[in-house]
Amino acid sequence: MKLRSIVKGAALAAAAAGIGVAVLRTDEGAALDRALFSAGNVDAGPATDRFFLGVTELGSLYASGAATGVLALLGKRREAVRAMTATCVTWALGQAVKKAIDRPRPYEADQGSTRFLIAPPRGTSWPSSHPAVLTTFTTVAARELGVGAAARAGLGALGLVVAASRVYVGVHYPSDVASGVLMGRAVAVVWPSRAKDATRSAPARRR
Repeated sequence: MKLRSIVKGAALAAAAAGIGVAVLRTDEGAALDRALFSAGNVDAGPATDRFFLGVTELGSLYASGAATGVLALLGKRREAVRAMTATCVTWALGQAVKKAIDRPRPYEADQGSTRFLIAPPRGTSWPSSHPAVLTTFTTVAARELGVGAAARAGLGALGLVVAASRVYVGVHYPSDVASGVLMGRAVAVVWPSRAKDATRSAPARRR
C-alpha cells in the first residue's frame, strides 16, 4: 500500500468525522443539517417517489452481494470477492460507529415534519451505511476490473443518487450520507489493489 493512499484515506476519514462533529457538536452545524434535510425531504410527486424508492436499496449490503454473484458468473470471481470483502469491512465499520454515536434518525427526532416513505431501518443515523457500502463496492470493483473513466464517473453518480435517496425517503440527514460517502471512499482508497500488486511483482518474477 502506497503512502499516498494511506494519506488520502486518512484525509477522507477525517473529513467524514469532521462533518459529524460539526453537526453533532455545534448549533450552527445542526441547524444547517436540518435545513438541508427539509429541502431534500420534500414531496416532489409520485414519479420522484417511485424513482428514489426504486434506487435506495442499491446501497444495501444485499445489493452488493447480488452484484458480487453476477460478476462471479461472468468470470470475474476474484475481482468480485475483493470488492465484496472491502464492502463488508466498510459495513462493519459503519455499524460500529453507528452504535458509538447513536444519533436518532430524522423520523425519530422530528416525526411530525419528516416525510417517511419506507419501513424503519435498523441502526442509528450517523453515518449512513448505504452510500458507504455502495461507494466502497463500486470503487474497488471498478479499480479491480480496470473500467474506464466514464464508467467510474457513472458509478460515482449512482452513489450520489443513492445518498440523496436516503434523505428523500426520510431515514438520514444530509450529513449522514455525506459522511457515509467519504467513509466508503476512504476504505476503498486504502484497500490493496490486486492489479497494482501484480504489476509490482511482475519484474521480480522475471528476474
